[in-house]
Amino acid sequence: MAATVIDAHVHLWDLARRPQRWIDPVTMSVIHRDFGLTDLHAAQAEAGVQTGILVQVLNDPAETDDYFWLARDPALLGVIAWVDLLDPHVDAALDALAAHPSGARLLGVRHQALAEPDPAGWLTAAGEGPGLRTLARRGLPLDLILRPEHLSVAREVSGRHTDLVMVLNHAGKAPVAAGWDSPEARHWATQVADLARLPQVACKLSGMTTMADLATWTVADLRPFVEHLLACFGPDRLLFGSDWPVSLRAGGYAATVTAARALVAELSESEQHAVLAGTAERVYHSHPMPSWSASSR
Repeated sequence: MAATVIDAHVHLWDLARRPQRWIDPVTMSVIHRDFGLTDLHAAQAEAGVQTGILVQVLNDPAETDDYFWLARDPALLGVIAWVDLLDPHVDAALDALAAHPSGARLLGVRHQALAEPDPAGWLTAAGEGPGLRTLARRGLPLDLILRPEHLSVAREVSGRHTDLVMVLNHAGKAPVAAGWDSPEARHWATQVADLARLPQVACKLSGMTTMADLATWTVADLRPFVEHLLACFGPDRLLFGSDWPVSLRAGGYAATVTAARALVAELSESEQHAVLAGTAERVYHSHPMPSWSASSR
């Protein structure tokens, strides 16, 4: 029997309701359409995925409201929502989310930092204000969407907020297409290893196929990057996310899930469960305090 899979990173959108201006209709034509719950149900059934976590795309409170209503569906565990973490009244904004009829579905918070002119500057400002302290007090993890050049700032900020669980999305934009032996990969590997020394930081095995050659990638292309992440974080701080439907740019949903299963196939049964489901459940469902230690693997 296939191992249980919780997909910790999926998106939904209705282009007429909320335009996704980052989607190029020519180069990203495969995702330049609406994706709703019916599409997610079909994808999960095809790939043998039990449930998923809906992650914000837009820095827009209206999208978060839409997501809370959608997350009543059993295909979803809950929502990684957006709030303005630079707002001095962020506590009140989180109270409002908690008061939503689906407020119990709030699992964490993310800001689309890569939409900012200065992503590292935004994170630094968030770390200096009340936002991150408020998340920590409430036991809500912060998802980080950053590129390799921002990871040193992520380490600095996380180092000052040791009681806040942070989850690095898309493996910090691992430069898979450049190849494991490239200077880009060496830089990424160093920055990721440094960030992973903080025990309150976890990492998503997500978005990696779209960082590879979209048409020709193989599991072998991904493997050295994933092995490095396993060595740095250990299975108990790694969690699978597909980044569906963005991942469709690099092939079908089932192909993404199959690749993830193959990449952890040599781990023990308990370690496979951690990466494919257990870490996500622990990070987002029960909001544990960050008492993990890096695996000795």
